[in-house]
Amino acid sequence: MEIIGYILITIGSLFYLLGGLGVYRMPDVYNRLQAGTKATTLGSFSLILGVGFAHPEWLLKAIVIVAFIAITNPVGSSALARASLKAGVKPDPRTDTGEYLPKKGGADE
Repeated sequence: MEIIGYILITIGSLFYLLGGLGVYRMPDVYNRLQAGTKATTLGSFSLILGVGFAHPEWLLKAIVIVAFIAITNPVGSSALARASLKAGVKPDPRTDTGEYLPKKGGADE
């Protein structure tokens, strides 16, 4: 169990590293939110469950924390993105906004 725990901790650390790299490299707030939230959520899951496996007496607490993160991270990310949009923060021109923002010269203007 301890070896599985340390493997999960290592995987979680790598996802945190990738999430930080994504936040650093992405061009606008919306892409940064997506990169940071997705990678760090999975990193948190792996890291916390790894600690739970390495120390079995903490496993139940780790599962509760993972459930809390699974509920709050997407809600927080969505709220930040919506607030940025309402504040007038424009996405990078290379970002495909799909149906969420009207295209220039379209019928929605």
